[in-house]
Amino acid sequence: MNKAVFLDRDGTINEEVNYLSNSEDLKLYPNTITALQTFKSLGFLNIIITNQSGIARGYFSEEDLSKIHSDLKNLLTDDKTGIALIDDIFYSPYHPDGIIEKYKLHSEDRKPETGMIRKAVNKFNINSGESFFIGDSFADMQCAENAGLKKILVKTGYGNKDHERCKEAGIDIEYIADDLFDASKHIKNSLTT
Repeated sequence: MNKAVFLDRDGTINEEVNYLSNSEDLKLYPNTITALQTFKSLGFLNIIITNQSGIARGYFSEEDLSKIHSDLKNLLTDDKTGIALIDDIFYSPYHPDGIIEKYKLHSEDRKPETGMIRKAVNKFNINSGESFFIGDSFADMQCAENAGLKKILVKTGYGNKDHERCKEAGIDIEYIADDLFDASKHIKNSLTT
């Protein structure tokens, strides 16, 4: 079986902008590539799990998102080896309050539900008990809890704000990291000590 680091996108890998709708606004946090390289060196698959309700809300299309994800994958490639640092991206375009009818629904893919995680686990034969979820939001931590993953909350994005909410809900977060790079150091230390 494989192990994975499941990663939220906005606010975790790249800076949070309200409904990222084009690649020009895509800005990685410092040391994101180094963090992803660390996960790879430890034998993890890197899989992005992201809610993209901007599609349901009519802010951008699935074609726009496909372009953003293509550009993101190009950014997240090891310069020395040419190896892609992201193994896959799962996204949920749904939201019950959307204006685009085909996406206006409750979906088990939308975090905090675990549909995207289950799809990735099945596709890549992942052992959830050895895997992590790194995200910046309450929904990320709920999703990780529901899927039986180790939880790391990053303070970037909504992390500072949502930390209290997680505590109030009794979600046991393994580590609160300054950013993705700090999270990678924690995972490396936890596996080598």
